[in-house]
Amino acid sequence: MICGSVDDGKSTLLGRLLDDAGLLHVEERERLLTADPNSPDPQYARVLDGLLAEHAQGITIDVAYRSMELAGRRYLVADAPGHQQYTRNMITAATSADAALVLCDVTQGLTAQTRRHLALLAVLEVRHVALLVNKLDLVGYAPEAFHALADGFGELARRLGLADAQSLPVSALHGENLLERGGRLAWFDGPSVAAYLASLPVREQIVGPLRLPVQWVHRLEDGSRALAGRLSGAGLRPGQAVRIHPGNAEARVVRLLAPEADLPEAAPGSSVLVTLDQPVDASRGSVLAGSEEPPTVTDQFQATLIWLGRQPLYAGRRYTLKLGTTRVGASVTDIRHRLDPTDLSATPARELGVHEIGVCNLALDRPVPLDAFRDSRETGSFILIDPFDHDTVAAGMVRHALRRAATLHWQQAVVDRHARAAMKGQQPFVLWFTGLSGAGKSTIANLVEQRLHAKGRHTFLMDGDNLRQGLNRDLGFTPGDRVENIRRSAEVARLMTEAGLIVLTAFISPYRAEREMARELFPADAFLEVFVDAPLSLVEARDPKGLYARARRGELVNFTGLDAPYERPTHPDIHLDTARDSADVAADAVLEELRRRDLI
Repeated sequence: MICGSVDDGKSTLLGRLLDDAGLLHVEERERLLTADPNSPDPQYARVLDGLLAEHAQGITIDVAYRSMELAGRRYLVADAPGHQQYTRNMITAATSADAALVLCDVTQGLTAQTRRHLALLAVLEVRHVALLVNKLDLVGYAPEAFHALADGFGELARRLGLADAQSLPVSALHGENLLERGGRLAWFDGPSVAAYLASLPVREQIVGPLRLPVQWVHRLEDGSRALAGRLSGAGLRPGQAVRIHPGNAEARVVRLLAPEADLPEAAPGSSVLVTLDQPVDASRGSVLAGSEEPPTVTDQFQATLIWLGRQPLYAGRRYTLKLGTTRVGASVTDIRHRLDPTDLSATPARELGVHEIGVCNLALDRPVPLDAFRDSRETGSFILIDPFDHDTVAAGMVRHALRRAATLHWQQAVVDRHARAAMKGQQPFVLWFTGLSGAGKSTIANLVEQRLHAKGRHTFLMDGDNLRQGLNRDLGFTPGDRVENIRRSAEVARLMTEAGLIVLTAFISPYRAEREMARELFPADAFLEVFVDAPLSLVEARDPKGLYARARRGELVNFTGLDAPYERPTHPDIHLDTARDSADVAADAVLEELRRRDLI
């Protein structure tokens, strides 16, 4: 991949390489921008249109892929914008790149943007990185200007952990040191850019653990089953012993099927159908691996996250994790620290903002097979997806499994929630009251509990203010603290329903994501979201605790409804309008809905 900042000569260098390689009639940017737009060459016109769009905005807006051939080897070059607002494009290119060429303007030096590029490449563990010190023609091809930058890059590369990093002087405008050494850079005793690229090992030469993430299970004409997927890490041949994870079932490969015929051996990168000598429990998301190098099967691990979401990352929020062919529910349980984007130094953090990098612990809904990213890109990298708008909010690289995942086991009790509920003669469930401060949540919940108690029901009311005086005493009112407040409270409510109780909660719970997280902890019929609806003008006029007045005076910050958001429920199970109905009428409505659902 090639990356760089605005006006560092990235397009000029790429165009010169492609032009000299004889694949595209492209020359440096200035000539293209003033050339005849009616050129008969369709490739020329297509590249011209792209560069005109880039020039109009001053940036590259997407990853552009170009194929070229140098010295008998073919390359797929990803022209990646490295500007901060397009970090996801940089990640897209780097995750599939074997090498990176980072352009640096000799007159600008190692800018913050260049340092950011190098840090991202280190995080994404791109194996080979070359710093192309460009525009040496502007300083008279002075070797001292190059060596000063090269020395700084070498020190930074050591701190970042870039194992194979070197600097190359170039002048993209005049083609110096691109295809051949010498010319006005004859003083440089290293390789040209073309020679550097030719010296890199091809991906097939890099051997890793054998992995085949199963995409689907195919039924053959003879009724047997074949596992379909793309092979990585090492080759596979008939007769080889393999294991299927999770489950650790062992089998031997019988056939390797390709579209044309059976294969005597499948090389890394091959898409194949694999038949085994015995039935195994496998489905999409399973991983076929060599018997000697199994993946780790775990539901908790530590990872490096590059956050891409528009909203910050808070510990406890729920996402969908996609790793290979696996999709599973996930949450970040702990943000260990934030990494400085220029040198990867660590600082404590409670949240991650857009384009920030952090080291985090994650917990999954079930164990999945995975590897450390340094061992396998295919089973060591993942993305996080927002379950509401389905936007990709993070790219992640597995660091290692957490030891706690292997030492903790669920202890199944003989007396379960059904036995406890039967003793009480009731069905346990939770009424989750949500709404603005002063809407009437606690008042209505109190009335509902009194009426349930009068009917002989075993109940417990959890009030947000009360929990903040004990269990949640250490939490404030920042967005991250609010997320953790609801996570803890929801877990306590779940435990109480396991005890057979009817639980009523009165929390503002301003974020839709946390309310949905709470819902997922309970059986489908055991969670009712009760939206206590009242306009801001009304609750501010009521102001029973004087909080709105204090917030208006600036004495309280992050106050829901004023300087902090409240995300209204879109489809609550019960909708109460306290601008229209009294608390008694609202409580009666809740009881009526419970009777309609046969919960009481």
